[in-house]
Amino acid sequence: MSQTPTERFRLEPAPDGLARVQDLLNTRAIEAYELADLLADGNVASATLGRELSDSDARRLRGLRSTLEDVIGGRPVEPTETPSTLTVDETGVVRLEASGSEWQGVASKIWAEVLLAQRTDTWRRLKRCKNEQCGSAFYDRSRNNSGVWHDVKTCGNQANLRASRARRKSESPTAPA
Repeated sequence: MSQTPTERFRLEPAPDGLARVQDLLNTRAIEAYELADLLADGNVASATLGRELSDSDARRLRGLRSTLEDVIGGRPVEPTETPSTLTVDETGVVRLEASGSEWQGVASKIWAEVLLAQRTDTWRRLKRCKNEQCGSAFYDRSRNNSGVWHDVKTCGNQANLRASRARRKSESPTAPA
């Protein structure tokens, strides 16, 4: 079996359907880890998402990914409509089901999972790594939801080292001229 976009970072996937959203976010190219954009074109996107997608579909999915990044980052987004269907089975259980084909089907599934995660209060735990060179999406499993790096040992250490060097540099006395 091939690796999911989230597994590229050796991360545990988010629970339930939120893992789909996390995977879409983790399709982004990240130069620091020499990882390619998994939505670069229709062929790559098709292989990644397991459905036939065109270059135009891949472009639209890159836009969806950017919108999700804005939502996670608390930035305003352009309102949009996405097709979906509510179904009721014979026992009265209501389900939210994605609708549409190509990129719209992917978008419908993604937004349905976002809605469910918002309702179950797991959405706030899906975050992007604060290391600007990384930006991978991770599910914060910390007790108080305070995680900021996808991996403290890599991205966290880099950030802490940079901050420490900056503090030492600003604290060092300047030589007289």
